[in-house]
Order: sequence, then structure tokens, then C-alpha cells
Amino acid sequence: MVIIKTEHEIEMMKRAGRLLANTHKEIAKIIKPGISTYEIDQFVEEYLKKHGATPEQKGYHGYPYATCASINDEICHGFPRKESLNDGDIVTIDMVVNLDGWLADSAWSYGVGNISDEAKKLLDVTKKALYLGIEKVIIGNRIGDISYTIQSYVESEGFSVVRDFVGHGIGKNMHEDPQVPHFGIPGRGLRLMEGMVLTIEPMINVGKFACTIDDNQWTARTIDGKLSAQYEHTIAITKEGPLILTEQE
Repeated sequence: MVIIKTEHEIEMMKRAGRLLANTHKEIAKIIKPGISTYEIDQFVEEYLKKHGATPEQKGYHGYPYATCASINDEICHGFPRKESLNDGDIVTIDMVVNLDGWLADSAWSYGVGNISDEAKKLLDVTKKALYLGIEKVIIGNRIGDISYTIQSYVESEGFSVVRDFVGHGIGKNMHEDPQVPHFGIPGRGLRLMEGMVLTIEPMINVGKFACTIDDNQWTARTIDGKLSAQYEHTIAITKEGPLILTEQE
């Protein structure tokens, strides 16, 4: 069941989203060769605590960390670890912030030091795919319009769209209806309505879209060992168009 949010509830989610966006901006200042994703995870947990918020995914189905930190061929749900990041790595930091009971969700991919041209293109294409999808988040469109827009652009650039993980509704719960695939057919799926709040979070691979799951039963990685990236925003549907609750600008 899709849960429609009031203007007040969207404003509460926007507060959580603003804090999340500021957290990502702080991460951008410290991420460099030599730092570990474990240190970043500890920073995030302390930063949220200082601002009266908590990391929603910590403890979710037993997940042990405040963030997901996925490096290079890891698609999503990577465990933060104490090994240092290296020059040329790319890493996605994904987090869900709970502020006064309302949630916001955003992932961001970062280049570490000097990254390859292939990695730069992957990050650029993945971020652009996110924003192209957001342009379709308007009253009367369908989920498939978002999905098709992302898939057609990404594949035109020679990359692939992960099928196993999708966007979703969000509010007081991390995962609500509807699901938002990043591949699909235009004009299909649920019609978008004012007051819906959802995430768009394309995970884009250099190679094949298939994935494997590590022994920790969480971390997904590309089946061919090639790079993957992800960008994600939480978006509310309003009469004025899409309202990005986690925008960093």
C-alpha cells in the first residue's frame, strides 16, 4: 500500500534529508587515499548523533553499521572495513537518516584521489541517469517512465543497469510501496500521485548487470569484477514537480 504524505510530513522528511545531504558534503571533505570506510562510518554515526539523528540501517535485519560502503566492483551493501582506500578507488556511501521518526535515504559515489577515465565516465553517467529519472517524477506519469528513461540513457552510454536492487517508497519506514526499478517500459506501472515520496537509486555497472552476494549475505558485487557506481536521492511528488529532499546544492 502506498502511503501518501502530507505537506507537514514531507517537511519533516526534508529536515532529515537536509541533514543527510550535509553529511555527504562532510564526507566529500575527508574522503581520500589512506582513510578507511570504517573511519567514515564512525564519522557518520557521530555526526548524526551530534545533530540529534540516528542511522536507520544500523540493526536493520542485523546489519551492523551506520553506512553501506561499496568499493569498486561492489554494487551495494558493502561492509565498512579498516583497510585504507587507495588512489583510484571509487566508493559508494549509502545511508538512511532517522530524524524525529522520519527518514531520508541517499547514496553517493566518490572518486578517491586520481581515478581512471572509465571510472569518471561511470560516475558521470550514473549521476546523470539519476537526475534524468527524477525529471519524470511528476503527477500523472508512471513508474515505468522513470525506469525506461534511466535504462535507455545508461545503455546508450555502453553501461548496464542492475536488476536485483530497486528504488522504493519511504517515510517512517525504510522500505514502503511502490518499488521503483531502474529498467522497464514507459507507460507501465503505478501512476504517480501528489504526496508520494520515493527513492531513485540507479546502480550502474561497467560490465554485465548480474551480481553475486558475498558470504556475509549482504554485499552485492558485479559478476565480472568490473566497476559499479550508485547515486540516490529521496524525492517527494508535489504540484510544482519533483522535490529532492536530499539535494546537496
